[in-house]
Formats: sequence, C-alpha cells, structure tokens
Amino acid sequence: MPLMNKQHIEIRTDKTMTNFPVEKIRADFPILAELIRNKPLIYLDNAATCQKPQAVIDSIVQLYSHDYANVHRGVHTLSVRSTDKFEGARTKVKNFINAANEKEIIFVKGATEAINLVAQTYGKANIKAGDEILITAMEHHSNIVPWQILCEQTGAILKVAPINLQGELIFDEFEKLISDKTRLVSVVHMSNALGTINPVKKIIAAAHAQGVPVLLDGAQAIPHMPIDVQDLECDFYAFSGHKLYAPTGVGVLYGKQALLEAMPPYQGGGDMIRKVTFQETEYNVLPYKFEAGTPDIAGVVGLGAALDYLNDIGMANIAAYEGELLAYATEKARHIKGLRIIGEASQKGAILGFVVDRIHPHDIGTMLDSLGIAVRAGHHCAMPVMDFFEVPATARASFAMYNTKSEINVLMTGIASLIEVFG
Repeated sequence: MPLMNKQHIEIRTDKTMTNFPVEKIRADFPILAELIRNKPLIYLDNAATCQKPQAVIDSIVQLYSHDYANVHRGVHTLSVRSTDKFEGARTKVKNFINAANEKEIIFVKGATEAINLVAQTYGKANIKAGDEILITAMEHHSNIVPWQILCEQTGAILKVAPINLQGELIFDEFEKLISDKTRLVSVVHMSNALGTINPVKKIIAAAHAQGVPVLLDGAQAIPHMPIDVQDLECDFYAFSGHKLYAPTGVGVLYGKQALLEAMPPYQGGGDMIRKVTFQETEYNVLPYKFEAGTPDIAGVVGLGAALDYLNDIGMANIAAYEGELLAYATEKARHIKGLRIIGEASQKGAILGFVVDRIHPHDIGTMLDSLGIAVRAGHHCAMPVMDFFEVPATARASFAMYNTKSEINVLMTGIASLIEVFG
C-alpha cells in the first residue's frame, strides 16, 4: 500500500482509523450539501484548495461582526481584541508545526509568497554568480520560477535533481548534485502533481552535512500529515492556509530565528519599522520585520480556527484515513482498462493523477462535472513533470478528510462510463 512514511504506516494500525468520524466531519462543511447539475457534489479538487468548515466561516463572521479593527499599536478595545486574535493565531501556528517560538512564524499571502520572500531576502544576501541552487524535477512552478528569477539577478545556477518513472526522487543523483557551490536546497515535501512524499529528513541531513540550508515547500504536505519543523530540522518551511481548510490569501513562512534575524526586509512600509526619519529607518523585530502593511487579519484568524478544528480531529487520524482512501482509489483505478496512473511512488499522499487512452484530461474533467464530480485537469503548475511523463496534462483526484469510499466508487464508475462513451 503506497502510504506516507514510517509514522503514517504505524498510524494505520490504530483503532481510531476504523472509527474515523467522516460523516460528522462532512456535516461541518456546508458546501458539501450543494447540488451540482442536480447531483450531490463530490469534491475531489482538494490539492488545488480545500473547502472550509463552519467553524472557520464563523470565526470570520465573528471577527467582522464584533471584534474587527486594525491590529497592533491601537489602544482602543476593538484593536486590542483584533490583535489578540491575530497574535493568538500565530501561537497556534507555532504549536501546530512545533516551531521554537512565535518569532519564527511570518504571515504571508501563501506558500508562493513565502518562497519568493526567501529568494529575494536570504537569496540575494547569500547567493552570488557561480553559486548553485538545487531543486528537484517534481517541483511546482512556485518552487522553480522564484529561483530562476534569482539566478537571472545574481548569475547563480539552478540545478535540478532527476526523478524516476514512479515519480520518486533519485536520491543518489540528488546527493551527487550537492557540491561546494551549493548555497540552498529547495524541495517540495509532497508533490501536488504526483502525490510523492519526498524523503525530506534524508534530504535535509545530506544538505546540512555540506553546510547547505534547506527550504521545504509544504503546501501539499501540511493538510495531510503531522509536521514538526524541529524534528525535520528544516531551515525554512512554506505553506498556504487555503489548502489547510483556512481562507485564501494567507500563508506562513517558518524560518529558523537566526536566519530570519540576518535577512533583510522583503518589503517596506507600515508595521515593519521601529523608527523612520528621512535619513534612515530602523526595522522592527521579528516577526514584524517581514510583515509590511495591514495584514489579512480575517484570513489569519480563520487560519487559527482551522488549526483548532484540525487539532480536535488529530492530524495522525487524518493521515491514516486519507491513506486508506488513496489505497482504495488506487486499487479501483488499476482495474480500469485504459487508465494510467501518473505517479506511483512508494511513499505517497492522497493524490491520484491519471490519464485515459484517447480522452483528453480536460474532457474527463468536463464530463465528470456533469456527474457532480469536481476534479482538476491540466498541468497543475508542474509543466516539467508533464514533460517528463510525456503527457500534455493529467486528470487529478485529490482527497481530503471529508471524502468517502462511496464518492470514490462514483468517480470510478464515471470514468468507466466515459471510456465506454469514447469507445
């Protein structure tokens, strides 16, 4: 069974697995009662974004209805309430990923901005012409393009570690690419196109042995498994809120405090300063040095509510349940003639990418929508992955804690019907 990691495999034997309260969880998501083309919604586009539980929706309504004002520096009651909720969410994030302290938690728009922040601050300060940045061949565009921009700005060189036909990193080749010129390793924790879960602890150990810091793109990983940045020993961890049952427009950059302290500001403006004159500016302390301007207050509060919700269920329980969904869907898919799974790594998260003979993925997506089934069709912002597998695009069913085996049965029946229609 292609599941996540040693911890995840151990979780699978937990009795909680068989008692996972999926129906109770589904009732917490109002959109799941929606009808699409007069059919019950089956939402399998969770790798693009997850739906929001009522608790998150309520937290935003509560803020705007009773507590809203701009955060920080305000002495009136509403500003104090809003600031308390905002900074309370920072503490929740710190605890959720087991960061050492709140100073290491930077609020950003999402994983994309987090990676760009590191590229344009740490990167510009530490990388010069002839230096190398190492990524893998399974990266999302958000973990490719910022480094290409940095290379254009500095004269550095982008190196790419290869993958195999199962969609796994070829670790020996990755290790060979780490040299005395490598200044940063930036890799995806879990691939959005393949579901592959990279051996990030091995990657980090190999990089650190050469004195090279590591950034992990955790946008896909964090909704599906427990994350402990101190155990991983990563130097940076980036993720988005909207894939974690929180609102869009908010995300987090975790960075080790010493690295963040040494990095210059990303943007200038309000809240990232302590003192400004026309002659000079004194920057604020962490984490505010990297949070210029009025933040997405409601988004951050919603993120805090999402983490509370997930903690009540338990990330280990979610990982176990989603692992069973993936195994079930994979086995069903393998019995459909003409369907080819793209990405069959031995360590894999809850993503099933596939192509079907003679049917373009966009047609698959459109026709499944007529059955009320939402899947993603396209290159998934991972064009190099599509090029490697020699396909223009894939259809992608991505699972979350509110999905069920019954929904997977409807998906597979729908795919089989499409194949019959197309002959």
